[in-house]
Amino acid sequence: MLLIRTLTTMLAVLLGAAIGAAIGGALQVPTAGAALGAALSAAALAWWDTARGETLLHWLRGPKIGAVPRATGWWGEMAYRIERGLRLREAGIEAEKQRLRDFLDAIEASPNGVLMIDKGDQIEWSNGVAAEHFGLDRERDHRQRITNLVRTPAFVGYLQRGQFEEALVFPGPNGRGTLMVLVRAYGDGMKLILSQDITERERAEAMRRDFVANVSHEIRTPLTVLAGFVETMSRLPLSEVERQRVLTVMTQQTDRMQGLVGDLLTLAQLEGSPRPPVDRWLAVADLMQRVQVDALALSAGRHALGVAGGGDAEIAGSDTELLSAVGNLVNNAVRYTPDGGRIDVAWRWRDDGSAEIAVTDTGPGIAREHLPRLTERFYRVDGSRSRETGGTGLGLSIVKHVAQRHGGAIDITSEVGKGSTFKLVLPALRVRRRTGVVAEPVHPA
Repeated sequence: MLLIRTLTTMLAVLLGAAIGAAIGGALQVPTAGAALGAALSAAALAWWDTARGETLLHWLRGPKIGAVPRATGWWGEMAYRIERGLRLREAGIEAEKQRLRDFLDAIEASPNGVLMIDKGDQIEWSNGVAAEHFGLDRERDHRQRITNLVRTPAFVGYLQRGQFEEALVFPGPNGRGTLMVLVRAYGDGMKLILSQDITERERAEAMRRDFVANVSHEIRTPLTVLAGFVETMSRLPLSEVERQRVLTVMTQQTDRMQGLVGDLLTLAQLEGSPRPPVDRWLAVADLMQRVQVDALALSAGRHALGVAGGGDAEIAGSDTELLSAVGNLVNNAVRYTPDGGRIDVAWRWRDDGSAEIAVTDTGPGIAREHLPRLTERFYRVDGSRSRETGGTGLGLSIVKHVAQRHGGAIDITSEVGKGSTFKLVLPALRVRRRTGVVAEPVHPA
């Protein structure tokens, strides 16, 4: 490139000298003409070269939009190299920006909150989850001190102490559940705040503790009774009548513990097994017949029993689970309905294609404030009366689990003094009509 530029300059100077000598010869000054021609040629070449350089320099000083000025020779080569370097740098910057966008999008998609603050505890950036956890507006609160916005004393003290080895658990701002926060320092005084909503975890842990406490209490009572009677029988001479009475009570308490353990195992099985299949169809008539047999045995003639419908229907699901659910509803009705009362079990189609199995009794009814909690484990409206009737406090919880596993729900209506109706509602996906079969009428028992 340098050789070509040198030769070009020499040729231009020689050409200018030759033209100047020719003109100077005509004017009788050939030497002066040659010198002037060479000088003018060199000046013209320098001006042209400077103009091309100035054009390139003007483009470099500007926003560099559009293509670089095209030229030949040395300036053309320089322009090409500069443009190529700039475009490579722009491509690299854009690639880095895209990686940054992808990284921020990944953080944005995280189920945990991510909040970045500087050494003055001012907010640099946060994802949407963190903004929700701390009640922030990401645009409005940018560059604001986090402790001015989240004023929970436990959180403020945690940041000020600077001891971040352990996570902090505290109530979220404005009563938004419970948050667990972990802080990590990085860079020049920067901090990364990771937050997680553990409200459901705390609730589940509380339920687990309550469940263990309830199970322990329910088992401890019959065990205490059994232990007392065993000690009585071993230490005191009892008559045959007293002995039989003690054995009867011991048998009742043993049956109560067996029932409790059986219901606990049923719940564990329901929670740990896959959902019932949707392609295994069971005749509702068979289910209703088995429920009727069990109800007759449990009632022992103390109630009027009726079974209605179901002869034209099938259910997709588990016959064992469905029998357990409906059986629990019927057993509750038998236990709580006074002698001489009536209990009806009915299959009904709904207008939307779904169906329900309703168990209605003429028992004492349940006050409205208790209805939302009836399906909770061990919840009892009247604890002493429930234990006297042999209930474990888990029956309706089992019914709710069976209903949910079949995509349905349990619906409860009751009025004090007028009885109750418990409905096992099944979705349209799980029920169908049997073709060519007429619905069965009510079967009194």
